[in-house]
Amino acid sequence: MFYEAKNLLRANDLKIERGKDLSFPLHLHGSFEFITVTEGEMKVTVDKEEYLLTSGQALMIFPNQAHEFLTESHSSHYLCIFSPDIVRAYSNICLSKVPKSNLFSVDAFYVEKLKNLGENASVSEVKGLLYSICGEFDKIAEYRERNTEKDGLLMQIFKFVEKNYDTECDLAALSNELSYNYVYLSRYFKERTGISFTEYVTHYRVTEACYLIGNTEKTFLSIACECGFASLRSFNRNFARVMGVPPGDYRRAGKRLQTNN
Repeated sequence: MFYEAKNLLRANDLKIERGKDLSFPLHLHGSFEFITVTEGEMKVTVDKEEYLLTSGQALMIFPNQAHEFLTESHSSHYLCIFSPDIVRAYSNICLSKVPKSNLFSVDAFYVEKLKNLGENASVSEVKGLLYSICGEFDKIAEYRERNTEKDGLLMQIFKFVEKNYDTECDLAALSNELSYNYVYLSRYFKERTGISFTEYVTHYRVTEACYLIGNTEKTFLSIACECGFASLRSFNRNFARVMGVPPGDYRRAGKRLQTNN
């Protein structure tokens, strides 16, 4: 399993994808993921629970639920990955919970709306659609607490980074906060997510920087400081490595909604 840091979305960000014959190995990330099949069949595993998706069926995968996709013959799908901040009122209720079953039937009306959601859609339009989909899921959903010891520790680490990414956020500080040996924490995090703790923190900081670049006029130096980078040089280097473009190019692109139709 690995942590897909590129799907650690911020604020009003979302990604929409339509595709065929999706297969993707076991992974997790900090965003909601909605997927529905329009043709064929797709096997999806969420937290070790297996589902066979057929036309009209959908899954609502919660943040940090491990999941994988497998198409053995043929499938077509729509997939939407969206930040918990978009549906904050809903995600706040579910902070410590996950569904007993992620499966539900989705009305074709919502799939069509998702299909036609363009990159210039307003925040209100995006929120309205995603709240409606979450509402449809919530009507039939039953929830359980995230109560396993391993998942509990992983959630504590994620929350520590969320709280401390803009200041001292290293293994020593994490060890002091959680009262675990830092060598154990380093090994545990790498085994659970597939990336190092340091790399995860870097991705998180870059994700926060993307939001500030796209939604404010703050200088890159100010953004670097706010996001916990030690220097502008370190910020520029890590941003370009993670995003594939330097901060200036990213700002000029000016895309707040990342939509691939």
